[in-house]
Amino acid sequence: MKKIMLVCSAGMSTSLLVTKMRTAAIKKGISVDIFAVSEAELKNHTNDVDVVLLGPQVRFLLNKMEKTLEPKGISIAVIDSVNYGMMNGEAVLEQALDIIGNK
Repeated sequence: MKKIMLVCSAGMSTSLLVTKMRTAAIKKGISVDIFAVSEAELKNHTNDVDVVLLGPQVRFLLNKMEKTLEPKGISIAVIDSVNYGMMNGEAVLEQALDIIGNK
């Protein structure tokens, strides 16, 4: 099972997005583990994660996290701000799956 972790400042705004992504995954018959954490907890949750998606408000972490996560084989990207703002779970799920598929 693929694991997708979303990260934002407090982990709250991404929690709603996680719910919408899970719903989209169920509709598509895709088995994935999706969860959200705060920026402060990011380093405690990188075991066995396939992709980390950063909320637009924490995009400043991208370069730092690439250096930390990519050597472990974990992909990282910033969630498209329009999809984030619209809470478009299906589009963000597709973004994560595309990244995982291109590993």
